[in-house]
Amino acid sequence: MATPFHRGELAVQERMGQADIAAQVGRMIQADIPDRAAEFLAEQPMVVVAAADDAGRVWASQLIGLPGFTRAVDRRTVAIEAHPAPGDPLAGPLRTRRPIGMIALQPQRRRRIRVNGLAEPTGDGLRITTDQVYPNCPKYISRRLIREFRPTIAGEPVRSRSLNAAQQQTISSVDTFFIGSIDTAGHVDASHRGGNPGFLQALSPTHLRWPDYRGNSMFMTLGNTASDPRCGLLIPDWQTGAVLQLTGTAEINWDTETFAPGAQCSIDFTITEVVSIDRAGPLRWGPVELSPVNPPA
Repeated sequence: MATPFHRGELAVQERMGQADIAAQVGRMIQADIPDRAAEFLAEQPMVVVAAADDAGRVWASQLIGLPGFTRAVDRRTVAIEAHPAPGDPLAGPLRTRRPIGMIALQPQRRRRIRVNGLAEPTGDGLRITTDQVYPNCPKYISRRLIREFRPTIAGEPVRSRSLNAAQQQTISSVDTFFIGSIDTAGHVDASHRGGNPGFLQALSPTHLRWPDYRGNSMFMTLGNTASDPRCGLLIPDWQTGAVLQLTGTAEINWDTETFAPGAQCSIDFTITEVVSIDRAGPLRWGPVELSPVNPPA
């Protein structure tokens, strides 16, 4: 039977001793968009996409609109009527055809669906031809409710090669971030990481570390990382609409002395560029309810 996994994913599954579980779980991956997934996508006011820019750097960006802005138009096509904020690292690259990863995450109900495929620009956004569509478990998703939808003009992007002190402090307080990764064939994936504040560490202005907690055993992000270190992070400020976007390289750290409680391994991330945008989107979210399954940070 053909496997949906590439060599990097298979290698990590074997190392983790979870290859049999992954083979079973992997059967849910399909190219077609199930009816329930289509309904879920149409309800969401935000999705996160990941892609490589023309220089090969991987970024993760948010796309926001009123529910219905993301919808399945047929069994293999997702239409998104939104563009990244002006100055977003993917605002230019997504004007041309390229592989894309997408995650639709619903904090209110702790649900998420991932979509990978090929994106083509349209006049009002993107159209994705799907290669992989699959749900993820609710683990580590922080619950939040939308407080308001406030259209604003995005701030000017601020670019740097490293994190300043305030950004490092922000990182140490987050409970959620999104990650884009890529394999050697150029296929891109977007995923989510969650935990108690402090689970994402800024070890220096250019070096982050986070734990990899047990999930669905497919290891799509870690499998990509094992194959190609390029990745990008999106760190949203749920209260102000600001975003912090990082691109760089990631490495799986198997040294057990670096493992946080509940971790299967650690991920070390080296930053090559930072983009900060105030008021990058109109969504404002209320107080957080951390996932009850989060290990201690």
